[in-house]
Amino acid sequence: MAEQASHRTRGSEDYGVYDDAKTYYTSDDRHNKYGPRTRTYSQNSLLRNFDRFGMREAQAAPFRRGSHDERALGHGRRFLVQVDATLKSLLEQEDDHKAMQITVEDRGPKVIPLRTAASAGYNKFDVRGTYMLSNLLQELTLAKEYGRKEIILDEGRLNENPVDRLHRVIRDHFWEGLTRKIDASTVEVAAVDPKDWTDKPTPRIYIPPGAPEQYEYYMRVARERPEINLDVQLLPENITPEYIRDLNEEPGLLVVATEEVTDDQTGEKTLEGLPFVVPGGRFNELYGWDSYMAGLGLLVDDRVDLVQSMVVNFCFCIEHYGKILNATRTYYLGRSQPPFLTDMALRVFEKIKHEPGSKEFLRRSMLAAVKEYHTVWTSEPRLDPVTGLSRYRPEGLGVPPETEATHFVHVLEPYIKKYNMEFKEFVRAYNHREIIEPELDEYFMHDRAVRESGHDTSYRLEGVCANLATIDLNSLLFKYETDIARTIRGVFGDKLVMPEEFCKGTPYAPGEVLSSAAWDRRAKRRKLTMDKLMWNEKEGMFFDYDTVKQEQCNYESATTLWALWAGLASPKQAADLVHKGLPRFEENGGLAAGTEKSRGEVGLDRPNRQWDYPYGWPPQQMLAWTGLLRYSFNEEAERLAYKWLFMVTKAFVDFHGVVVEKYDVTSEIDPHRVDAEYGNQGLGFKGVNKEGFAWVNASYVYGLQIINAHMRRALGTLTPYKTFVRAMEQNEEKELASLQQIR
Repeated sequence: MAEQASHRTRGSEDYGVYDDAKTYYTSDDRHNKYGPRTRTYSQNSLLRNFDRFGMREAQAAPFRRGSHDERALGHGRRFLVQVDATLKSLLEQEDDHKAMQITVEDRGPKVIPLRTAASAGYNKFDVRGTYMLSNLLQELTLAKEYGRKEIILDEGRLNENPVDRLHRVIRDHFWEGLTRKIDASTVEVAAVDPKDWTDKPTPRIYIPPGAPEQYEYYMRVARERPEINLDVQLLPENITPEYIRDLNEEPGLLVVATEEVTDDQTGEKTLEGLPFVVPGGRFNELYGWDSYMAGLGLLVDDRVDLVQSMVVNFCFCIEHYGKILNATRTYYLGRSQPPFLTDMALRVFEKIKHEPGSKEFLRRSMLAAVKEYHTVWTSEPRLDPVTGLSRYRPEGLGVPPETEATHFVHVLEPYIKKYNMEFKEFVRAYNHREIIEPELDEYFMHDRAVRESGHDTSYRLEGVCANLATIDLNSLLFKYETDIARTIRGVFGDKLVMPEEFCKGTPYAPGEVLSSAAWDRRAKRRKLTMDKLMWNEKEGMFFDYDTVKQEQCNYESATTLWALWAGLASPKQAADLVHKGLPRFEENGGLAAGTEKSRGEVGLDRPNRQWDYPYGWPPQQMLAWTGLLRYSFNEEAERLAYKWLFMVTKAFVDFHGVVVEKYDVTSEIDPHRVDAEYGNQGLGFKGVNKEGFAWVNASYVYGLQIINAHMRRALGTLTPYKTFVRAMEQNEEKELASLQQIR
């Protein structure tokens, strides 16, 4: 933090050059050109003042015109900028594509003169290049949003080291832009679903029966604020696939955890939502594994409170909805996502373990994980009773309603023709089992499973996902088993009592005491089964296992490296994974999600899928780095982290601060352009990026902890990895030569 503090105040004797935008642009003193901060003078103005006070002896000194380069004044150069006029000129001159962005693809002169503050606007200095001009556009956009007509702008905000700038905007802006909570202050917006496909979209919120205080709270909100037309509904005790299907006629937001607070104005007790981070700016609901990935970055940025809050929200979901949901909307009630709760809770506990209540926080987190383990992942239909391995296989009926209206047209068209029905008419009849089509049932069972896996979509999983014991899911469950065993043994004295609220659906009775031994056995059994069915000695990789065909799959997926993250691989397997498996996925920008060989040919009839080659995703990178470090493959972890960070940084510099959901890791020019079925979230901003994308934000700050100091400096100068390696090798050769001379 000391390093951050010096960075934030470097170059200014009065204010932090790198303060967050709100602090920077709401200070009147900072932007007062007549204030103490900017009272610096050229020699001309000094001589005029000497004349005023009769100090003509000063003219004995050599006279020269005030310097065009005013860095010599002892602090960074500052500009006196008219916001609206400069913004208008900048866009007219540089923004060829009329996108309110300045990128390497714009063909303007890439230079604009700005008046210097030290000369009271008399002198000018040329600001040059895509990076500085795009940063200028971003700063002017922010200044305008904060109501500034004229600003004193530090040059440091324009030519800032791009690594420092990206980390700074993530820390100071992106996390804030992605933080949400659900309570009376937000429900008017959050309860309206942008995906609402009904004829009359309505703000609607659903409360589980175990949270009566929230039901009363939202009923009161609905009464006191009739203008928002809030529809408050109580969920039943038993949620069935039929009930979830019928909710599609009235989709709504599901509540998450709240805490009791005192209203500052009335002094009365009320509820306030616990905050969480959403994947991207368009979302308002809590998501599953996105939250874990975001948490890895939030913990680096000392936002432990926010990660702890998300863990509490997850525990609420398990207690009241039976699972960590794909997301907290009604159409996700039957579907989970990859489970990361134990690792998330343990990372938080490590940060807060000396604080009051930390042990209780960990206790409830582990109890929730135990319940989820038994009721979701190791019970049918997700459990394969033959192997004992688990699959993504959520319950559900009919067509997933949250997708674009045209998403399943190609699948449903033959059936629509067969029954001579309109599209909506057929979907309604099929969803309500008035039409029975087993092949269609099979298709949508696998489609729901793909969505639960988080890897939607991929040719690895298409048409088969619900049958697969995947390497990713079973690695995560091995981690659950070992985490729970270690925590019961190390934190709770090998005794963890099951309370009644976490017993439903589990094999435990209220008050039963859990010990670590049973969890150790579960982990050992899973490890042995995975070694037998999923490990391929020849290929040096783990593969998914088809529980229906009872055979190992051959699709090469980067999820094989999750076995390193979970600690599942033996030392021999880890070495094979690194030497045989890793090279198949490593590309210019890090790890691809799969290999080109496994994906196969793509074209008009077989379009690319976003979780296949050549695309790379932050979860694959972060879990691989962590796993490699776990097995002491430090050099490989640093190399992969550098490649990913370089790609993200270069796109950030070249394309107006862009930070997107996923990247084409094979592209050296525009990796943020991903031509897949769902596009690429994070591209649609104007002027300035306010959110980035949560798990890319996290991968950036997390990756900076993995690379070494030499790499960090090279990254700031946008040095490609191969160039960096050559430079390091040359330095080593010089050092070796000098040592030999000494001998």
